[in-house]
Amino acid sequence: MIPSSTWPKGGEPLWRVLMEAPDEFSAESFAQVLEALGGAISAFETEPQGPWKVESFVQGKPDLSAVEGGLALVALQFGLDQPAITLEQLPDVDWVRENQESFPPLRIGRYFVYGSHIAEAPPAGTIGLEIDAASAFGTGEHATTAGCLIALSRLAKRGKRRRILDMGAGTGILAIAAAKTWGQPVLACDIDRNSVRVAAENMVANGVQHLVTSRESDGYRAEIVRAHGPYDLIFANILARPLAKMAPDLARHLAPGGIAILSGLLASQETYVAAAHRNAGLTFKGRVPRAGWHTLIFEKTR
Repeated sequence: MIPSSTWPKGGEPLWRVLMEAPDEFSAESFAQVLEALGGAISAFETEPQGPWKVESFVQGKPDLSAVEGGLALVALQFGLDQPAITLEQLPDVDWVRENQESFPPLRIGRYFVYGSHIAEAPPAGTIGLEIDAASAFGTGEHATTAGCLIALSRLAKRGKRRRILDMGAGTGILAIAAAKTWGQPVLACDIDRNSVRVAAENMVANGVQHLVTSRESDGYRAEIVRAHGPYDLIFANILARPLAKMAPDLARHLAPGGIAILSGLLASQETYVAAAHRNAGLTFKGRVPRAGWHTLIFEKTR
């Protein structure tokens, strides 16, 4: 899934722009073009190895002529036909509430993920993570986020991690989970400014604002990322291509004995992503397969 921006709230009617792409890479490029419409964007695989749907939700009827040229260029780049676009006005309902209530609480490893509309306390013996749906990527429902939480749950049995980085944090769910697990400082970074804001709000909702710092960063370029490292644990739940591209940077910022938990890749992309991290000097330690997606665990040898 490739999220962008936040869910529209109130004001003008909500419109959905919908199109289809054959794979993750073209879907990512089409989604970047649709950002010009200024709405909330998501791209997701309809089934393992199947086509991807790209959606943009915009307040007020969007002017599609503003993105037609960009979509045509992307199609040309990937050797595709110009994608068909569906435009529809959505009913006037409280979409935030509707979306939140469609997500029941989730038990993932030792973690209990729930929205603010859930009144019951987390079950005994679990670590509660209050994360509302439709704010940014990372609510626990998607297999990539769940895979990371399962990997973290297993890692927690092996002792405390003291310096932690969540790269591509989205809602901040993984950073919050790590902070609640060990009570240690965590740096949560994302290239999307809105995700940084949403993550900061979630930290307050979960009472870990004193432990988790949310900052905007294009990969590992921000000074704060360098200043807080090297890290005993790095999460990177993004997409296969940027994971592979950033593998050398991840390896440089990982402390000897440090663990990297990587996700956002399909099972078919594991060889590609794993090779990039092996070439960066990391050792493969295992995987968490879930619904056609893989979460990979790597370690930097001492």
